[in-house]
Amino acid sequence: MTDYRRLAALLASTAAFAASPAGAQQVPPAAEPAGETPADGGDITVTARFRDETLQDVPIAITAVTGESLAERQLNNLETISASIPSVGFRSGASNKDRTVFIRGIGTITTSPGVEPSVSTVLDGVVLTRPGQSTLDLGEVERIEVLRGPQGTLFGKNASAGVVNIVTRDPGDEPRAFGEAGATTDEEYRLKAGVSGAIVPGKLTALIGGLYSDFDGNVRNVVTGNDVNASRRYGARGKLVFTPTDTLKFTAIGDYLNTRETVTGSVFQSVSRTAYPTNAVSTSAPLAATLAAQGIVASPTNRAVATNIDTNVRDENYGASLTGVLTLGDYNVTSITAYREWKNRQQQDYDGTAVLTTDFPQGLDAGTVDSSQFSQELRLTSPTGGLIDYVVGAYYLHATTDERYSRVLSTLAAGVTTTTTGVANYGIANDNYALFGEANVNFTDRLRAIAGYRSTWDELSYSHVRTSSNDPANSGAAALDRPGIRAFHDTAGDTSRRGDSYRLGLQLDLGDHAQTYFTYSRGYKGPAYNVYFNMRSLNATTPLDEVPLSPETSKSFEGGVKGSTADRSFRYNLAVFTTTFDGYQANFNDTVGGALVTRLINAGSVRSRGVEADVTLRPATGFTVDISAAYTDATVRRFNCPVGAPTSCNIDGRPLPYAPKVRLFGNGAYRFALGDTLSAEVQSDLTFSSEVQYNLGQTPSTIQPAFAIWNASVALLRPADGWQLRAYVKNIADTSYASFLTNGTFAGTVRFVPRDDRRYGGLLLRKDF
Repeated sequence: MTDYRRLAALLASTAAFAASPAGAQQVPPAAEPAGETPADGGDITVTARFRDETLQDVPIAITAVTGESLAERQLNNLETISASIPSVGFRSGASNKDRTVFIRGIGTITTSPGVEPSVSTVLDGVVLTRPGQSTLDLGEVERIEVLRGPQGTLFGKNASAGVVNIVTRDPGDEPRAFGEAGATTDEEYRLKAGVSGAIVPGKLTALIGGLYSDFDGNVRNVVTGNDVNASRRYGARGKLVFTPTDTLKFTAIGDYLNTRETVTGSVFQSVSRTAYPTNAVSTSAPLAATLAAQGIVASPTNRAVATNIDTNVRDENYGASLTGVLTLGDYNVTSITAYREWKNRQQQDYDGTAVLTTDFPQGLDAGTVDSSQFSQELRLTSPTGGLIDYVVGAYYLHATTDERYSRVLSTLAAGVTTTTTGVANYGIANDNYALFGEANVNFTDRLRAIAGYRSTWDELSYSHVRTSSNDPANSGAAALDRPGIRAFHDTAGDTSRRGDSYRLGLQLDLGDHAQTYFTYSRGYKGPAYNVYFNMRSLNATTPLDEVPLSPETSKSFEGGVKGSTADRSFRYNLAVFTTTFDGYQANFNDTVGGALVTRLINAGSVRSRGVEADVTLRPATGFTVDISAAYTDATVRRFNCPVGAPTSCNIDGRPLPYAPKVRLFGNGAYRFALGDTLSAEVQSDLTFSSEVQYNLGQTPSTIQPAFAIWNASVALLRPADGWQLRAYVKNIADTSYASFLTNGTFAGTVRFVPRDDRRYGGLLLRKDF
C-alpha cells in the first residue's frame, strides 16, 4: 500500500471518530499550543535555578516545551526535539554512544569514555555523565527545559555549552490514567500508558507508566534482505512521593529503557571525497563497481546498503534516585541520591561493503560498554524577598566506564586471504567533587545583581590493553600494524585537576511585564583522556594519543530582554551572546595506514556568537503562533594541529561542525469548536536550516546543503471524556537530507538517514481517564 493510500485510511478513521456519539456537554477549551505557552496564556514554571520561577523571569536564554506539546507532535527523544529549537543540534551515529547534543554550535564529538559532553542532560535532578544516556525515549514528561550557554555554576562541569533539563510528571492525589497509541504509514507503532493517584491520600502518591515503540526502518540492506535503520524500545518509569509531615517530602524514582537498533552508517552518498583545502576530488572506481554489483547507486537520496550483517545495537539505560526535601522555616534543604547504569552492545560492519577485494578489506566489529555512576547532591535554598536570596550546595560523583572492542579483519592480496583479530579492553574511572552557590542581591524590587561560583575537583584515570593476532609476542612493533588493527598496546595513566566556574550579572525589571539582563560567565570542563580502540603508541607501553587533555574553559557574555503584553497575547525573548572556548576538547578525523582514525584533542580556541529570538503570538482565542530563530556564528579561532596530522588541518576561521548559521522554526495551531462537545485543531510547523558542515576537518563533501522540513496535523478532541485523535504528516514536501555526513571507512562519503528523510503519515489516539 502506498503512503497516500495508508494516509487516506488513517484520515477515514479520523472521520469515523468525529461521527461517534458525543459525551457530556462541555465547551471545548482554548488551544493548547505546540510551543512554550500554556493554553490559559500563563507562564510555564521552570526550575532552571533550582527554584520554581516563571520562564519569563529567569535571566537565562531558555526554551521550555510542555509534555503535551511533545506528545502531540510526536517528539519522543532529544534528536527530534532539536529540530524545533533552532539553537540545538544533534549528532547522529550508528550507536547511542556515538550521539551527542549541541547548543549554539558547541558539543563534544567522541567515542572515548574519557570525556564528558559539553551539554549536560539532567533527568529529574540527576546529571547523566555519558552522552549515550541522554538519547533515551522521553516517555511521559512534564516539560523539557533547554538552557543555552554555560551553566556550570549550578549544573557542573559538563554544562559548559548548556543544559537539557528533563522533568517528568509527578503523581497527584486524584486518580488519573492515560493510554496512547500511534501508527504510521511506514510501519512505526507506539504505545504509551500510565496510572497515578493516592495510595494514602495526602501522604503517599504513586505513578507508573510504560512505553513500547517499534519502527520497521527506512533503509534496505540488499544483502540480508532486511529493512534497517530500525528501532524497537520498551521501558517503564515509576515515581513514589511520600509526605510524612508538612515539612518533609521524599520522591523515589526508578526507570528502565531497553533499546534495539539497526542504525547503519554505510549508506553511501557518493563514491568520491573532496579534500580540504585543495578541493581535489578523489573518486573510487572500485567502490562504484562494488556498489553497482549490488544494484546500489550512491546519491544524496540513497536508502540502500550492502553489508554482510545488519548493524545490531542493544542498549539498556536504567537507574534510581531518592530526593528528599526538608523545610526549615523559610529554608529548604534538598538531597538527591542517585545511581544509574548504562549498557551498550553492538555489532557493526566495519568496511561498509559486502565483498572482499584487493581494494577493500572486510571487517566485523563488536563492542560492549558498561557504565555506572553514583551521585550525591546536597543543597540549601533560602527564602526570597530579602536583600539576598541564594542557593548553596555540594556535589559528589563517582563514575566508571569499561569497554571491550574487537575487530576481525580480512584482507586479500595475491589471491591469499589473511585474517587478523584485534581486541581492546579499556576503561575510565572518574571522581568529581564540587562546592557551588548562586545568589541574587536585590538592590530594589526591580534591580538585582547575580553572582554564582562553583569549585570543581576531578580525579581521572584510565587503562588500555590491546592485543592483535598479528602480534602474538606482544612486541608492539609498528610493522605489525594492519589497516584498522594496531599491534599490542598496554598503557595506563591518571590525572587530577581543580577548576572554577562563575557567573556575574545584572537584571532589571522593565515594568510589570518585561525584564532585561546581562551576564558574564566562566565555564569549566575537566580534564579528559582519548581512549579508543585504534589508538597510536610510540611503543608497546608508551602512548602517543593517550596523553591527558587539559580542561576546557569558556568565557561568555550574554544580554537579553524578555517581555509580554499585559494580556499575554504577545511574548518575546531576545538574547545576544558571544562565547570563547579555550582548550576546546574536540574530535579530529585523520587517515593513518589507510584507515580512519579519530583523535580527541585540545583543539585550541573556538568562538560562538549570535542572536536568538523567540516570539509567541495569540491573535485570537484558540490561535497560537510560535516563531523561533537563531543566527549562530560558531568558528575556529585557532586550531592546534595534533602531532602527525596532515598540513590540511589549518582550519582557522572555518565553521564548527553542527553549527548552521541560520535556523528557523515556526509553528501555528488553531483550535476551534465544532459543537458543544467536540473541537478541532489544525497545526503546522516548518523548520529551516542553512548549510551545515559535519566535519571539523572541513572537507567539502561533508557539507549538508540548506533544507526545510514541513509538517502538519489535524486533531479532533472531546475534552469531556478525555479523547483526542490526531492525524499528521511529516516531511510533506518529501525532502531528503542527511543528519550526518562522514568519510567512508576506506573510500567515498556516507550519509546517516534521519527518521523523516521521506514523507510519511501517522495517527495518534489518546485517552485520559
